[in-house]
Amino acid sequence: MLSRLAILALVLAAAAPAHAQIYTWRDGKGTLVLSNRRSAQKTPAKTYDVPQAEAVRATRQVATERVHAYDDLIQEHSRQNGVRADLVRAVMQVESAFNPMARSVKGALGLMQLMPATIRQYGVTNPFDPGDNVRAGVKYLRELLDRYENDEELALAAYNAGPTAVDKHGQSVPPYRETKEYVAHISQMASRPIEVRGRTLYKYTEIIDGREVPRYTDKKPATGSYTIVSSR
Repeated sequence: MLSRLAILALVLAAAAPAHAQIYTWRDGKGTLVLSNRRSAQKTPAKTYDVPQAEAVRATRQVATERVHAYDDLIQEHSRQNGVRADLVRAVMQVESAFNPMARSVKGALGLMQLMPATIRQYGVTNPFDPGDNVRAGVKYLRELLDRYENDEELALAAYNAGPTAVDKHGQSVPPYRETKEYVAHISQMASRPIEVRGRTLYKYTEIIDGREVPRYTDKKPATGSYTIVSSR
C-alpha cells in the first residue's frame, strides 16, 4: 500500500522532468522534506530515482531493472482473464513496486500483494514466485470486476479494502483515505482513466453451484427480483 512518503513523492514526480532524482531528509525540527535538489546542508538524505517511462509513474522507489521485468507475465494473464494489462501493471506498481519479495504489515505478499485468504482461494503454493503470484492476483482482480459488473473503480477499491467494505458503503469507494488515494493513483498511472458504472446501481442474486452470489449492475435486470442499492 502507498505510504505517506510515496504519495508526496508522486506529487513531486508529476512536476519533475521525465527522468528525475527525488531527495528526502529531515530538517532541524524533524519535518520531512522532499525535493528534486540535494539539501544545501550536510543533512543525511535518501534518494529515489524516477526513470523515464510512458506507461509508468513512480509512486515509490522502483529499481530500474524491475520496471519491465514482468511484462510477459502481465500480458499473459491479462489476456487470459480479459483484464487490461495497463491496469494490472498499475496495480502491481502501487502494491509492490515490482518487488516479488514484498511484504506488507497486513500480511500481503509478493508482486500483487496477495492476502492469505486469496493465496488459499487460488491455490498459490509460493506467493513469492512471480508466475504463481501474478496468476492469482489477476484472477482475483477478474473476480472483482465480474462482481461489480466491470466497474473498475469498485473492483480496485475492493482489491485494496476488501469487497465487504465496498458493499457495506452502498457499493461505493469506502471513505478511507488509503483506499481513495489507491484508486486515484492507479487511475493516474493506467493508460486511460478507470471505468465507472452509471449512476443507478441494482442488486440481484445469482445461484452458482447451489449458493447465492450477490451481483451488482447499472442495467436494470429484465427478469427476476432486484433492489436499488444506490444512485451515484
